[in-house]
Amino acid sequence: MTQLSSDDWTLLAACRGMGDALFPEVKDQAQTKKVCLGCPVCTDCLAEALDNHIEWGVWGGMTERERRQLLRQRPDVKSWATVLGSGRVAKETAARQRAEAIRRLTETLR
Repeated sequence: MTQLSSDDWTLLAACRGMGDALFPEVKDQAQTKKVCLGCPVCTDCLAEALDNHIEWGVWGGMTERERRQLLRQRPDVKSWATVLGSGRVAKETAARQRAEAIRRLTETLR
């Protein structure tokens, strides 16, 4: 069994492959944020954007304006990944996927 590295969370993202659609005009941001609902790595994504001060696009269900406001409100936070518990969701999702793959494999061996 292989384990996801901290950078592999993007492979599980609901928006994977959407490209420029994640960088909408302001009027379309609410619709774009809906992609993040139920995404298994939403907190990983948000932590990435906050920790790296990414200024463009929707990340982790937040627009650039929302992220800037949060960063201004909480300048004391050194690691959003720690605060948000990033990585936990991706690892749990990967573990479930591995368990399901093993279950299917063992069924085919019967």
